[in-house]
Amino acid sequence: LPSPIPCSPAQPVTPELLVSPSSQDGDLGSECPEDRGNWTGRLDFLLSCIGYCVGLGNVWRFPYRAYTNGGGAFLVPYFIMLAICGIPIFFMELSLGQFSSLGPLAVWKISPLFKGVGMGTILIVSLVAIYYNMIIAYVLFYLFASLTSDLPWQHCGNWWNTDLCLDHHVIKAGNTTFPVNITNTVSPSEEYWSRYVLHIQGSSGIGDPGRIRWNLCLCLLLSWTIVYLCILKGVKSSGKVVYFTATFPYLILVMLLIRGVTLEGAWKGIRFYLTPQFDHLLSSKVWIEAALQIFYSLGVGFGGLLTFASYNTFHQNIYRDTFIVTLGNAITSILAGFAIFSVLGYMSQELGVPVNQVAKAGPGLAFVVYPQAMTMLPLSPFWSFLFFFMLLTLGLDSQFAFMETIVTAVTDEFPYYLRPKKASFSAVICIALFLMGLILTTEGGMYWLVLLDDYSAGFGLMVVVITTCLVVTRVYGIKRFCRDVHMMLGFKPGPYFRTCWMVLSPATMMGLLVYNIIKYQPSEYGSYRFPAWAEVLGILMGVLSCLMIPMGMVVAVLQEEGTLWERVQQASRPAMDWGPSLEENRTGMYVASLAGSQSPKPLMVHMRKYGGITSYENTAIEVDREMEEEEEEESM
Repeated sequence: LPSPIPCSPAQPVTPELLVSPSSQDGDLGSECPEDRGNWTGRLDFLLSCIGYCVGLGNVWRFPYRAYTNGGGAFLVPYFIMLAICGIPIFFMELSLGQFSSLGPLAVWKISPLFKGVGMGTILIVSLVAIYYNMIIAYVLFYLFASLTSDLPWQHCGNWWNTDLCLDHHVIKAGNTTFPVNITNTVSPSEEYWSRYVLHIQGSSGIGDPGRIRWNLCLCLLLSWTIVYLCILKGVKSSGKVVYFTATFPYLILVMLLIRGVTLEGAWKGIRFYLTPQFDHLLSSKVWIEAALQIFYSLGVGFGGLLTFASYNTFHQNIYRDTFIVTLGNAITSILAGFAIFSVLGYMSQELGVPVNQVAKAGPGLAFVVYPQAMTMLPLSPFWSFLFFFMLLTLGLDSQFAFMETIVTAVTDEFPYYLRPKKASFSAVICIALFLMGLILTTEGGMYWLVLLDDYSAGFGLMVVVITTCLVVTRVYGIKRFCRDVHMMLGFKPGPYFRTCWMVLSPATMMGLLVYNIIKYQPSEYGSYRFPAWAEVLGILMGVLSCLMIPMGMVVAVLQEEGTLWERVQQASRPAMDWGPSLEENRTGMYVASLAGSQSPKPLMVHMRKYGGITSYENTAIEVDREMEEEEEEESM
């Protein structure tokens, strides 16, 4: 592997050979991280992680999954899966990023043979970023539509409505003793969504996208512009925006929750949501659903966590942050369930139908059911605006993470060329993904969005996470990884983390993968079934991210010398410059392995710089001693 390109200094410096470590007067090695960028505030990292993990899925997937999988009983497998898969893999990703200060591609210096895993990650994230921003565009569309005195999806009688449209206000105003058959009718909000926003009647299916909907196209352009302006200066700008986008949704969620539980009939929805049905726990489907919810909700495997952690200082307490974010994410999901189901209970009472007839998941909940519920409230445009503004802030900070992952991964590969031009490079990526997303703004765009949603981050993402787990624990070595964490945080991961990393997490993920393959169902949207070629295209999307792994292996092996087995062995070992990015943090085996390294013992540098030994230097001495003892044991 080529040696890392030295950082471009801000001003002329004395040639390296003439400089002693002590003469740099406290600024030792600081140009590299400053050049790459770091978080500028204490809470930037924590809020970015919370914003990334707490997304649209917490509002539109978790409550519905809980209600269909045993209500309150679903929380049992949910928290067990959080402990087995969620927390350990979350901590592993943060540790890898913070230890190396590298993005999801360059971090594979840990074992260059598996660099294809990083390439697979970038492919998955790029596909998700394309359609995720389209969902934000829909949210913007509804946000602007809410800026009226009368919500446009409140009544029938508009040009987009059909004869099947039935207005609930008419039902209420009519004779309540005469029951109205609503089975073959459609709500005004459903027709507004499908016939006006999507104009889906203009497309016969996925192979006939129809014309571009210009109002949606402009909303998509606006969402990409917002994202670009927020990531313009990397984590320095997005780290400040998350102070608003990660905290404001909580304020709105609490307002919607208070409004929801004070509505008549709210208890019906909450009872539906939380009544425990413990017989469900005997079904494997419930445990799989819990694991899937944890997996996608925490965003493991997408590279976002690793990217954010790579901008931390070397000794940041990510152990504490792991528990704050993962448990905060779970509590938010449960809270969102109360806010959603209290309103659905009120709605079911108003319409005179059971809760299970109004409950939906995904876009159906956000763009049909909840907007319809809003029309039943006094001050409906105000509540509608608040709801969509909450969805906007929830979606944006997840999108920041996807974009930062792509940009960081590529700029870390070509630091010399791309880091000085990071803003221009970010613009190129945003424009490219916007152009690719234009098909989603057509009349048949929803079919493409469903295809991307079903396949882009399905089994491919699981393969990426399983491989990462196995490479870190088996190829790199669990002992060595725990030693790295010890060196960074001052303590070793306990038996809980080691057991999960070695056995429980990969085994659970394998189970998920097998279940997904066995229970494979073709995509559908409402009553529309996707044609065979669309299914093949979707499967290829998932397979392509997996194929990146063997392709990366071939490239890595070809770069080595010797017999095939020798090449594989050499490519699976960490690169020469693998380790902490700052020379002063390199101890033991990492000493003097940086290109142009001039310090025989980073500990001496610390002594000169800080005038004494801190707790982290004590850790460094301990780690060195441990390694010496292990080497002696092996030689005996």
